[in-house]
Amino acid sequence: MANQALKLTKYSVGTGDRFAHQAKAQLQACIKALELGVEVVPVWNKSNREHNIIGSEPASVREAADAAVKALGWKHAYYCDADHITLQTVERFLPGCDFYTIDVADFIGNPAPEQEVDAFVSKHKNLVGKVDLKGVDEHFEITPQALEQTARRYLAAVRKAGAVYRRIVAARGEGNFVPEVSMDETESAQSPVELLIILAAIAEEAIPVQTIAPKFSGRFNKGVDYVGDLAQFEREFALDVAAIAHAVGHFGLPENLKLSVHSGSDKFSIYPAIHNTIRQFDAGVHLKTAGTTWLEELIGLAEAGGDGLALAKEIYAEAYAHREELCAPYATVIDIDPARLPSPEEVKGWTSEQYTAALRHVRGSKAYNSSFRQLLHVGFKVAAKMGKRYLDLLELNEAVIAKNVTENLFDRHIAPVFLGRRS
Repeated sequence: MANQALKLTKYSVGTGDRFAHQAKAQLQACIKALELGVEVVPVWNKSNREHNIIGSEPASVREAADAAVKALGWKHAYYCDADHITLQTVERFLPGCDFYTIDVADFIGNPAPEQEVDAFVSKHKNLVGKVDLKGVDEHFEITPQALEQTARRYLAAVRKAGAVYRRIVAARGEGNFVPEVSMDETESAQSPVELLIILAAIAEEAIPVQTIAPKFSGRFNKGVDYVGDLAQFEREFALDVAAIAHAVGHFGLPENLKLSVHSGSDKFSIYPAIHNTIRQFDAGVHLKTAGTTWLEELIGLAEAGGDGLALAKEIYAEAYAHREELCAPYATVIDIDPARLPSPEEVKGWTSEQYTAALRHVRGSKAYNSSFRQLLHVGFKVAAKMGKRYLDLLELNEAVIAKNVTENLFDRHIAPVFLGRRS
């Protein structure tokens, strides 16, 4: 199982391109990293929900990625991710994707058949006892009760992941894609003991998982910084990295298995901890930064002035008017203070500088408004409804938008996480 054909490299970044116009600018950020001696491969991701809102198909992600790679002469690996797919949504992604984020968070806590739980516990009795994770000072013990309780909570979810994985294999063939298992969109963080047992179940299910997205404590809201205990996050991240190394050595999982950090965009305060930990353990990481490219498009339009600024203001006005509808699907991953939202009338009078300063995430800036940013982050449906009008302005202002997209992805995300620079 560990000798999978398509092997994800050590460092990778998940990038979203909602309107399929910024692939070249995103790839340019990876080229900048390569020029500094660090290979960070791009993984273009888009979920079924986003395709439905935009009115696009997965083939558009593949076409944009292929065109960018050809135009810029990228000679390294790159992938297209069927993001947060389930057995019900995987079909449309099978022709064009070679990376699959199998999301089973909804099945966590669902009971597996009693005989399956008993069989799993019996087969994995060797897990019971003291666990020493290399590279960390803490020691853990898996009790018979912990093994059984974790199996009851997670085994059904892992079985669902197996069903999705086998459907993809039937369509694409074994070894022809990168599988990720996602368990981050749940209420509580998994402990390292739980993660070990989950990985044992994944190995039993014969999923050659290359990335896994657990839940971390704290808030990972869309497009804004991490909210939580930084020391606790660093501890959890290090323990999870150590648990993965242990699982690779004991369960026969792929040697390149690594953590995937979802909603990773703009989590500037935890980037030093991520960088330090992957350096300490010589580990890889997959950082998903899916949503902020669309905000960089808005920033670029506002910077361009004229029709671009006018459209950016109009998009905010529409988002403000439909804020309850737009926010509802993302209620668990946004924290918007209504009192901090400027009125559309106020925004209508803003200059380019005022609009971009409120929207651009610059730590320490008095003008930055996280509520304004989060509303626009979930407001891409407004631009989607504008159709050609919005896309035409993207193309007309390609240069200024591309500059913002590349700088955001490289300076604020790739450089601090993979190169250790301050964001």
